[in-house]
Amino acid sequence: MKWTDVSAIAQALYDLYPDVDPLTIRFTDLHNKVVDLPEFDDDHSHGGEKV
Repeated sequence: MKWTDVSAIAQALYDLYPDVDPLTIRFTDLHNKVVDLPEFDDDHSHGGEKV
């Protein structure tokens, strides 16, 4: 999974954290949750708020 796989990332995060509102989570917490996904294999530094 890469940063550009936005839908797959969103689905994986929803599956793991169904009670977390993505509109209220801090960007740094969201970033950490994404890079910790088992399927995620992209450069951690390439993610940003523009993705």
